[in-house]
Amino acid sequence: MVDFVDVSNMAAWIADRGLDRVLAGVTAYIEEDFRNWPAFDKTPRVASHSTHGVIELMPTANDEMYGFKYVNGHPINTKRGLQTVTAFGLLADVDSGYPTFLAEMTLLTAVRTAATSAMAAKQLAPAGASVMAMIGTGAQSEFQAIAMREALGVNRLRLWDTDPEAVTKLINNLSPLGFDIVAAANTIDALRGAQIITTCTADKTNATILSDDMVPTGVHINAIGGDCPGKTELDSTLLRRSTIFVEYPEQTRIEGEIQRLEPDYPVVELWQVLTGQREGRTSTEQITIFDSVGFAIEDFSALRFVRDSVTGTDFCEKLDMIAEPADPKNLFSLLPSKMSMLVTQ
Repeated sequence: MVDFVDVSNMAAWIADRGLDRVLAGVTAYIEEDFRNWPAFDKTPRVASHSTHGVIELMPTANDEMYGFKYVNGHPINTKRGLQTVTAFGLLADVDSGYPTFLAEMTLLTAVRTAATSAMAAKQLAPAGASVMAMIGTGAQSEFQAIAMREALGVNRLRLWDTDPEAVTKLINNLSPLGFDIVAAANTIDALRGAQIITTCTADKTNATILSDDMVPTGVHINAIGGDCPGKTELDSTLLRRSTIFVEYPEQTRIEGEIQRLEPDYPVVELWQVLTGQREGRTSTEQITIFDSVGFAIEDFSALRFVRDSVTGTDFCEKLDMIAEPADPKNLFSLLPSKMSMLVTQ
């Protein structure tokens, strides 16, 4: 039997525990695993690209557990009444190879992405940051806002999206939670007074959401929309003016903002900042960019946190997905005994 958390139980568990506490817990687990970065097997995700999107597998493992996530990214889906991103993930015992935990990860991916953003911002954002500009107010935006408030106390939001209904949606969702929200007239207006800038657009194009002349010194940019080949948000001149922090360079150079730059352009790995091997923000004038594409260790961490939180509760059920005959060598014994049911006459 495998412990299993479906969508309804994931949503109920998050509501019961509180999204802010879930984000804080996932952030702590991701920090723990990033500090143990060398202990993990690491590889860029395996991607299958098509006309309208991508389907990916994201595997990793340490000495005890193996984990993977299946995830898609199809920006066209919103026009079809479907989610841009859907996902599920699994943990397995390395010693036996048996799967142990399976969970939906559409909700959980939003949580882990926001938690990773918060983890990076704690290291890279200017001291006392209280205002965040959000360029793109889709499915990820509420999670990003709550995570930044939980981690840094950011409570003022300035929003811009080409879709006014998406802005209204975010305002309706977050205003009751006590956020101070301004719907901006355009991108430049949204950036006014912001110390943190989050870009989270969905179009699969080499776009320039932020040009160099838009961005003042001293800000932290949380760039999470560019996450596959041919999909970017930041001007290359802005990239060169900033210090760039990444998860796993081998993957980010293929999928992130730095795909616009030369293959050996210098970047800082975030795990090295967390372990004190590299510096994060070093001055008030520095522009820091977290070029986030999402990495398998973050999903591993999120799955660990959910498993540790829900095992033995009503939010978790058992799923019969492992064939285990009494005699391990007699798999045939699991089939019905009457051969007439098995063989076409």
